[in-house]
Amino acid sequence: MGLQFLRGNPQAPKGHAIFVALSADDSRAVFCTYCVVPPIPMSLTKYLPPLFAAQLPPEELQEVANISGMPIPPMLEEVFSMQQLETIAERRDDDLCDIGPLSSKDEAERMQMAAFSSQEYAQLYSTYATSFVAIEPAPAEVDELVPLDDLDTDELLLRTMSERQKLTELGKLIGTARYALGGRDRALLQDTDKKMRRIADLLADKYRGKELVAAALDSHERGTKLAQLYLDRAFKLLDEEYADIPNIERAIRELQNE
Repeated sequence: MGLQFLRGNPQAPKGHAIFVALSADDSRAVFCTYCVVPPIPMSLTKYLPPLFAAQLPPEELQEVANISGMPIPPMLEEVFSMQQLETIAERRDDDLCDIGPLSSKDEAERMQMAAFSSQEYAQLYSTYATSFVAIEPAPAEVDELVPLDDLDTDELLLRTMSERQKLTELGKLIGTARYALGGRDRALLQDTDKKMRRIADLLADKYRGKELVAAALDSHERGTKLAQLYLDRAFKLLDEEYADIPNIERAIRELQNE
């Protein structure tokens, strides 16, 4: 059984919903959790230091890469009554979704139902989000807008990121690229290369994103240091800490001349 909207519209989910499951064994028992879909792109890996991220297996990096629907708490918990949940949803303007009968009070099942339902709700929201995300014109083509149909969801999300978010994402991908180089993982390296170049193409030229990507993909040992210097330089520009930039550029030249 999929999500059944008791309140709200499955074609236009709000991004926050109360999930409810009635016990199949006891009609009076009501279980629920709260699902939230972040309104902006969120990746846990961007909060990991590059060296730590480089030590994680690719499958674990992928697992924490993108946060979509989050059940809070992570499993269905027994609560009040259906009437109280309806009142809460009304007052808070939440979606209210029936996620099906709960056949037992087994914790593993309660956690699994919460996770699967959150994924389904997040997919509904992602589909809906493509209809209202504003596409900013590229700097060189101020009068042109990119048609929504020509962009995938990842591209849309990238275009909604701030400059700081894009640079932070590049910092995370530096660690992934160095891990792929060290492990000779060509598939991961190609995928990371593609992601980094897509972000770099959306950055202003002053951040030297293309040089940063080239350094991150450089198989020589200096690549890590050079990529980090380019990233530091970009953040200094963003924060208008111009006095620190000459020293960084000097360090970049020294590494390039080695």
